[in-house]
Amino acid sequence: MSFNNGIFRAALVASAALIATHASANPVEQTKGTFQDKFRQLEGEEWPTPTDYRNASGAPGYRYWQQKVDYDVKARLDEPKRMVSGTQMVRYKNNSPDSLPYLWLLLDQNDYKHNSIAEMTNTVSGDKISLDEVRRAKRMQEWEGGFTISAVRDAAGNPLKFTVVDSLLRIDLPQDVAGNGGETAFSIDWSFPMVENKVVGGRSGYECFTQPGEDGNCIFEGAQWFPRLAVYSDYEGWHNKAFIGSGEFTLEFGDYKVALTVPSDHVVAATGVLQNPDAALSAAQRQRLEQAKSATAPVYVVTPEEAVAAERGKASGEKTWVFAATNVRDFGWASSRKFAWDAMGVKQDYAEQPLVMAMSFFPKEARPLWDAYSTKSIAHTIDVYGRFAFPYPYPIAQSVNGPVGGMEYPMISFNGPRPVKDKKTGNLTYTERAKYGLIGVVIHEVGHNWFPMIVNSDERQWTWMDEGLNTFLQFQAERLWDKDYPARRGEPKDIAEYMLSQNQMPLMTQSESVLQFGANGYGKPATALTILRETILGRELFDRAFREYAVRWRFKHPTPYDFFRTMEESSGVDLDWFWRGWFYSTDHVDISLDKVVKATLEPADATMAAALRKKERDAEPKSLTAMRNTEKTVVERDPATRDFYDRIDPLDATAADKRKAADALKDLTAEEKAARLVTDNFYRFTFSNKGGLVMPVILKMDYADGSTETARIPAEVWRYNPRKITWQKVTAKTLVRAEVDPLWETADADRSNNIYAGQIEPVTLGIDKGEDAKNRMKDSDMKVLPGSLQTYDAPASK
Repeated sequence: MSFNNGIFRAALVASAALIATHASANPVEQTKGTFQDKFRQLEGEEWPTPTDYRNASGAPGYRYWQQKVDYDVKARLDEPKRMVSGTQMVRYKNNSPDSLPYLWLLLDQNDYKHNSIAEMTNTVSGDKISLDEVRRAKRMQEWEGGFTISAVRDAAGNPLKFTVVDSLLRIDLPQDVAGNGGETAFSIDWSFPMVENKVVGGRSGYECFTQPGEDGNCIFEGAQWFPRLAVYSDYEGWHNKAFIGSGEFTLEFGDYKVALTVPSDHVVAATGVLQNPDAALSAAQRQRLEQAKSATAPVYVVTPEEAVAAERGKASGEKTWVFAATNVRDFGWASSRKFAWDAMGVKQDYAEQPLVMAMSFFPKEARPLWDAYSTKSIAHTIDVYGRFAFPYPYPIAQSVNGPVGGMEYPMISFNGPRPVKDKKTGNLTYTERAKYGLIGVVIHEVGHNWFPMIVNSDERQWTWMDEGLNTFLQFQAERLWDKDYPARRGEPKDIAEYMLSQNQMPLMTQSESVLQFGANGYGKPATALTILRETILGRELFDRAFREYAVRWRFKHPTPYDFFRTMEESSGVDLDWFWRGWFYSTDHVDISLDKVVKATLEPADATMAAALRKKERDAEPKSLTAMRNTEKTVVERDPATRDFYDRIDPLDATAADKRKAADALKDLTAEEKAARLVTDNFYRFTFSNKGGLVMPVILKMDYADGSTETARIPAEVWRYNPRKITWQKVTAKTLVRAEVDPLWETADADRSNNIYAGQIEPVTLGIDKGEDAKNRMKDSDMKVLPGSLQTYDAPASK
């Protein structure tokens, strides 16, 4: 590397002067050690050390591994008893370097046992109770959910020892599963009663239409319905924290074959591709399904008329639907004789999956809302998420209407909005809120296929990694559905109230401990990413980095640190300050524009400088005492008291002042002289950070000539003093108004201090000549010979 020594030294001097100027903004904090370094790096402090499994760039390391779990499940729905029973064969492949003496499985239905952590730790507040709460409390007195595990056997049919720990099951193995590819297989026989979702709540269950005038049939939605392997990872080992209601389901990828036996007049939707359509569907339904593949609008596979006909009676026989799914982390299903079913093919520019079947299942109570919007919303989601992340890799994407308001599983989602029924006429109509609610929830739940069903983050620890990222993409998809879409989350202005609340918690809080779950898990991270995309990185850098993260970690287990590191490494922008403020703190954004000063250089001409000083003096208000003293003074009455000083203005330029100014100008280089004669305005804006969260300062400046300009000042402007700074803008124009964050893009919580339209204080800037170092060689009588360090005595001056 080569450089010019003179330029390099000058740069060092200038840099030192700049640092000294900024540091002195709050010298007490600097010297007392109370200074907050909002730009301190997170590496080595909050973030784990990179390993061979996940490297410093945020990518999977060269030794990255994860387990593989395959399931072969046979299950039966007992409709009258509302029971599900089944047996499953599980094959577990241990790709870790560790040998495993036991396996942990998730029994999430145990959440409904009377003595579960979830039920025993429910708390109440206030002196009122809703009727829904009363109904749930009474139901939980008389009904108990949870798994009954009747047998656990090895592949040869020998019983295995197992222990149930709340919502977890440990299987003790007769011999360890060897690391680096060792395998084991076992079977489990189990059953559980389904929960009445509308009474008890949860992510699955049944809903029956038994009110007067209704048909008496039920919709069943199966989720967390079979024992599933917990994750064993490089960063935590076994993920065996009990499920207690909020932290969702971290799971391993594998291949599934599931046979669901249900009443023969039921229609079943499930994860995966139907393997026996000849047995499950009529010839007409198979033909319609084939037609739907090339249709440009949804085609009914099971028509509303067929569904209504099925509702009129209950079949006595049963039918088995067989589904297969490859490389998925979970399996969900829904079953009812009430279902109409529509479908359409969605084309992708993706060789591995060029056609995706978007399909919706819904009862007559969901029409006309669902047949208008559900399947089209699926298609829109596949398009938008495919552009932001990666193309949809599965052959099926489904939306099912039932008791669950919104929940996601690979290839299938449960969504709740319906029209309202007029009690007098029976007519079904829907509100605008229901319309956008359905579109939004379908986008959100289908979107979860990307996060966390494919980019398989740990939901039980970090809610924002799936809910927040997904809500951010939902916001993008909603805005691309309709420019006036009434999005609930994503706009910066909408999160300000939460960020001022007493219940705010850092986004990095463990899922089960989060208060205001929607605002924290969904709204705040989605807003943070919107700001990161639109304001901090810009769309090009953000979109590339976000896609890099998604592609890197598809079908893998990322942590927050992999996301943070990938976004920085791919965008080329250090974002530690952003993660610290938005993800690790409860600070909020509140940047106040406190003061604006209009400064000009003192004129180089002494007479002009004097005239400016007089103008500034004359602009000052007169002394109140002097204004009220109306009698003549001694000087006015007695001419003999007047001398030279009474005849001149003390601000006048003297002859010496004029000579000195002329000499100073004469001694300047051409470049220095040009700078000295600048007549532009130096506007100095003083900002204070009242919310604590450092952010870029977006400053809109309106000028007297009608023009406007917006400066986008990077967040690093706060690096020397995170509380108060002064920033300068040089322009020949006259400023009349200034505003911080004019487009409301930073989630500033208090806009009352964002606008400065008051008096702009004029100030004259003196020229800082610096301190000349003492030149002893120049002042000495000894003279240096050119090209030498030899000296000679200078002749005495005459």
